Amino acid sequence: MENKNFKNRRDKVLEQMTNGVALIASGSMHIRSNDTEFPFRQESNFYYLTGFNEPDCLLLLCKNDKRSKVCLFLREKDPKMEMWVGKRLGVKVACEVLGLDEAYDIAMLEKELPALLKGYSSLYLDTFSDNNYLNISKKVSNELFVSRSIDISPRNFIHLNTLLEKQRLVKEPYEIEQIKKALSITTKAHHASMAMVKPGMKEYEIQAIIEYIFKKEGSEHDAYGSIVAGGNNANTLHYVENSMSLKKGDLMLIDAGCEWNYYASDITRTTPVNGKFSKPQQALYEGVLDAQEKIIKSIKPGVSKQLIQEKSELLLAGVMHDLSIIKGSFEKIMEEKLYKKYYPHGIGHWMGLDVHDTCPYKDVNGNEILFAEGMILTIEPAIYLPADDLDIPEEYRGIGIRIEDDILVNSKGFENLSSDIVKTVKDIEGICARDYKEFL
Repeated sequence: MENKNFKNRRDKVLEQMTNGVALIASGSMHIRSNDTEFPFRQESNFYYLTGFNEPDCLLLLCKNDKRSKVCLFLREKDPKMEMWVGKRLGVKVACEVLGLDEAYDIAMLEKELPALLKGYSSLYLDTFSDNNYLNISKKVSNELFVSRSIDISPRNFIHLNTLLEKQRLVKEPYEIEQIKKALSITTKAHHASMAMVKPGMKEYEIQAIIEYIFKKEGSEHDAYGSIVAGGNNANTLHYVENSMSLKKGDLMLIDAGCEWNYYASDITRTTPVNGKFSKPQQALYEGVLDAQEKIIKSIKPGVSKQLIQEKSELLLAGVMHDLSIIKGSFEKIMEEKLYKKYYPHGIGHWMGLDVHDTCPYKDVNGNEILFAEGMILTIEPAIYLPADDLDIPEEYRGIGIRIEDDILVNSKGFENLSSDIVKTVKDIEGICARDYKEFL
């Protein structure tokens, strides 16, 4: 994406500010073990405003009555370190390359920052973060205040994330295209896993083919840790061990998606390990699928997430009642929320630069934010029936089914961005009968 697009995003933040300096820290490297580190992933808000992919940076958006300017602290060039861990952009060319006004060495942050904060009355930052550079900034601000050596220095702290999260809620056309690309890769991975699975395989073998395709197609990161859950493991919602054998007669739940240019995809499909759904599995699966399709069709501008949550609970409770998974009248099931035992979570979440985008669901007055064109969310109804729950009819015990798609709200209502990933019983069984190598 061009620098002007990142500039436009920064300008939108500046428009919402009064006299102050916004501080946005980059991600940092984190130790995995001893002197080895986890792969670096940039902090989403920092990337959203800069497109810059180096650690140990601090972005400043400065605004007063006279002017606005954008400054960046980043690592200076260091040939010895670059020989070991890769090239750095460096201070000298940062302004030209990134479209900034000023650039400084991050090692000089505590020395240079006082002059940059003078004349501004507020600091906009993530007030809940324990980031080292933000802590240095707060320390410098406090020293300026205590010294009384200048007339105006930052005395107010404003939670910046509130502004950024609201801005990130409606996706730009560029962002939508990145998510579509991520989903095109994720489609291949899910289809390959359906075609590959056989009784006796390990869950991690399926995980391996999924993540191989992600890498092969150019995705640098998974959007989150892949879930491959056979049988009763699907009833652990965030099961990530992926170590058990896949058994004939069981279902396999896969929740996996890749990132593309930092934008996430998030897809769940449930597949029979031996390629064919049993009658009880099919009955439960088609009940969840029918509910999902009805929920998706109700998405349009002006609808709230709470409304589709309530609809999902009504529909899934109906499935549980019709299949006698929960005994008693439908009215009692709804009134006492008995369905919550087997459908405990929300219908979905915002998605974008983060798989769980940190965008608001309610406005400052506590009212539900209504869907608008450009918002993207997941729709993921589910029913989880633990193997040791003797209240459940025996034929359904140990089955966990979740079906998840990524939905764009548009002017006509919605677009299912992941519609290419098969999910009907007939289509899944058809993919299971194919050679997984077709999808590599």
